[in-house]
Amino acid sequence: MDYNRLVKDCIRGIPIAQRELYEHFAPSMLGICYRYTKSLKDAEDVLQEGFVKVFTSLAQYRFEGELGGWIRSVMVRTALNYLKRNRRYNADFSYSETSLHPVSEENPLVILQAKELADLIRQLPTGYQAIFNLHAIEGYTHVEIGEMLGINEGTSRSQYARSRALLISWLENHSTEVKHQRYAGK
Repeated sequence: MDYNRLVKDCIRGIPIAQRELYEHFAPSMLGICYRYTKSLKDAEDVLQEGFVKVFTSLAQYRFEGELGGWIRSVMVRTALNYLKRNRRYNADFSYSETSLHPVSEENPLVILQAKELADLIRQLPTGYQAIFNLHAIEGYTHVEIGEMLGINEGTSRSQYARSRALLISWLENHSTEVKHQRYAGK
């Protein structure tokens, strides 16, 4: 696919090019949006809003780096803004200093399907989920996360550690449940 031509055609407002761009990137971008939300409906809302932003700001794309990476950054920013302004998420989008669980360096010996792990991540409180996704999945530094969310780097680090600890705890509990099921003959 010739992304340069496609982008130029989209900037000119050619509907076929816009549809082609959307259909090419929408499935993978929906997955990104879903990582930050608690429901598929919300993820679809973020996706639609994100593509509106993509098409209205496509002229800012400098043809440096991958087009998919640029679209991905638009989707991540759109998802974060959605979380901040949506009342349902807003109450849960906090960065309290209360302790969840101690951080453990142990890796649970559990084999999970990617969907199961994604479901566990989605169960994290919204603020923890966002920071975990931004750092562990998207690869942003804590300095970058702090700038994106308007928090300091230390808060990002501590929230990441807490989200990681909570996931480890859940995984350890899952591992214990699987062992009990095996011994029970299930």
